[in-house]
Amino acid sequence: MTLGRLPTILLLLLPLSASAHNFIAGQRVTPVEITDRGELVLDHNTFSYKNWNSSELEGKVRVIQHIAGRTSAKKKNSMLIKAVEDAMFPNDRFQPVTIVNTDDAIPGSGMFVRGKIEKNKKNYPWAQFIIDSNGLARKAWQLKEESSTIVVLDKDGRIQWAKDGALTPEEVYQVITLVHKLLDK
Repeated sequence: MTLGRLPTILLLLLPLSASAHNFIAGQRVTPVEITDRGELVLDHNTFSYKNWNSSELEGKVRVIQHIAGRTSAKKKNSMLIKAVEDAMFPNDRFQPVTIVNTDDAIPGSGMFVRGKIEKNKKNYPWAQFIIDSNGLARKAWQLKEESSTIVVLDKDGRIQWAKDGALTPEEVYQVITLVHKLLDK
């Protein structure tokens, strides 16, 4: 490779590294289907899994949290999760969705991570918990490893807001205000 070609190659790679995700306001998320684990289902105190597809994100306003299966990733947006809880949005028109990428977990911690998710499902049965054992959503949505991403969808499943990484208190307020606005439509 000659030095004259090096800047051109760097320029071609720049847009890929500058974008933390591929979410575009007004569009739907890039389709993803998770069949290894998938949606955690709680029925009469028994847990099971069913295939999950991003096409199921229509019908309600949703706040999606996509997180690596690591405590550090979970903590990044815990302030938003608490604010969503405190807002007590109506379950018939709103649903929080947590997608946990257990492919991006500390080796050997997968069973521990799933146990925590099962506990959360018991505490919040109206919430949706998706276990992504192969990191398919992270790859399809071009998300950073070891991170937490928040996406707000309207009832038609269209992206209204997205950020990869920890939200500031102002952004938490912005998301809660946006969800209220979307529920009023």
